[in-house]
Amino acid sequence: MSAPKPRTIAVLGSRAVGKSTLTIQFVENHFVDSYYPTIENTFNKVIRYRGQEIAAEIIDTAGQDEYSIFNETHAVGIHGYVLVYSITSRQSFEMIKIIRDKILLHTGTESVPIVLVGNKTDLHMQRTLSPDEGKELATQWKCAWTEASAKHNENITRIFELMISEIEKNLNPHEDGNNGCVII
Repeated sequence: MSAPKPRTIAVLGSRAVGKSTLTIQFVENHFVDSYYPTIENTFNKVIRYRGQEIAAEIIDTAGQDEYSIFNETHAVGIHGYVLVYSITSRQSFEMIKIIRDKILLHTGTESVPIVLVGNKTDLHMQRTLSPDEGKELATQWKCAWTEASAKHNENITRIFELMISEIEKNLNPHEDGNNGCVII
């Protein structure tokens, strides 16, 4: 049996939006309650997609802010991007727009595989962004979108399944004939 196809995924977003908790919940199946700012961690997990095993290398990045918006190393060898914002922070939603612009600038392309994630749905009482705002941005960017809660393990696997789907569509655009956006 051949080795799984490797795919590198970068998880990007503002500080404290839950990038690490999403990644750790997916890879290790537990919620990390305490917050320690991440420098950068890499996780590996095999994902089954359409009967194939795909080796995902997931880069959990340090939080981006106005001073460290995008590290150029995150443009090289990356197959797809999970862009995370908190549904409780409009600033984090605005920041992912800047991050995407930087990704496109550094990759020199008009589009890259992206999954847009509104995290922290467990904090629905503090919500400042509606699901429609996330869906609208995903439609505009022609990318996948979902909301999630790392704390309640809601849609965590879905994020990475969508990411693999977006990557595979990008690498094999004529395989399924569907080049549209997926919104779940």
